Amino acid sequence: MPELMSASEKKELVKEIKDKCVQTGSFKLASGGTSTFFFDMKKATLDPKASKIITRIMLRVIAKENVRYIGGMESGAIPIVSELCLESDDKSPLYAFFVKKSNDGRNPPIEGNFKEGVKVLLVEDVTTKGGSILNAVKAVRARGCTVEKVVTIVDRLDNARENLKKEGIELIALTDQTDYADKIDASLNKKRV
Repeated sequence: MPELMSASEKKELVKEIKDKCVQTGSFKLASGGTSTFFFDMKKATLDPKASKIITRIMLRVIAKENVRYIGGMESGAIPIVSELCLESDDKSPLYAFFVKKSNDGRNPPIEGNFKEGVKVLLVEDVTTKGGSILNAVKAVRARGCTVEKVVTIVDRLDNARENLKKEGIELIALTDQTDYADKIDASLNKKRV
């Protein structure tokens, strides 16, 4: 994605995520699978330096999409859309919302600044198979919205792109798991010794 992120910005983003978010061990993923590595993205999306980098890059993506409403699935998307909303231009403000994982019946399934029948862009911190974000897509489409693109910080390269494409949605990934392979491999090899 050279037009949205310089090589130095990508290097800086990858370093922040490597230093703060990459964990190795045995993990049960939200997708239902298991993995020997995990991206604890809240440590980046709730960090002043890392969140500024993420926000700066995502704002460039959003500027090309002609959208005013941005959202995603709780809880991963909440800090991302909050920061995007805060940093958006006063002349073209972004309105943020999130889709709840479960509906308790007391509150609406979509909370925040949401408008029915408009084009929205969805964001995610980590994408594996795309199941969580597809739940968000389903919820906003049920309210008459159009979703053409999803932006994720990290694509784990486990078929999310293909699964979203089946629904007519393009996945834009700022980074993918190959950007972190050296840290993942080094950590796993150290644990084996």
